[in-house]
Amino acid sequence: MVYTPDVSRPIDRSRPAPRRPCLAVEPRASAALTFKPDEVDWKILKELQDDGRITNVELSRRAGISAPPCLRRVRALEEAGVIEGYRALLDEKTLGYELTAFAMVSLSSQSEADLSAFEAAVAGWPIVRQCWMLSGDTDFVLICVARDLKSFQDFIIQSLTRHPSVAGVKTALTIKASKREAMVPMEAGRGA
Repeated sequence: MVYTPDVSRPIDRSRPAPRRPCLAVEPRASAALTFKPDEVDWKILKELQDDGRITNVELSRRAGISAPPCLRRVRALEEAGVIEGYRALLDEKTLGYELTAFAMVSLSSQSEADLSAFEAAVAGWPIVRQCWMLSGDTDFVLICVARDLKSFQDFIIQSLTRHPSVAGVKTALTIKASKREAMVPMEAGRGA
């Protein structure tokens, strides 16, 4: 892996780095890091995508390197912002969330102020699990998870359509998920 370190912040090597679990990773403020993964990095990324709870010892074995350099590489991938965080995948139906739906949203204008205001509102709506800005007639698609049809309908009527930037909403209820992968596809020859 080749990267340009952020030299604007000196590293204090007089005390050891704190040992804490990495639940969410904040990339360094410097956008100057240039990430060029090698084959070992791709192997590490693939294994972590497949199992985010893998031990460093097992990860290093699968990547074909010893444990200390493997841990250094993982930390470098975290600092570079390649690894954004670690999460558990939950089954929403088991937890009582029976409905997954898509809401296609058209805004009254695409001004920066309207886009920002809408995105800020979306950030505060727990029912919205993903928000994607689109090109074309639809400005945003929201992926929503709700306990039932009534709670989704309440969200649409009481929150989404009342937002001042929203000009129109079309919804689609899902029947089933044939494929649900939140992972980056690993290309052949890149640790796959």
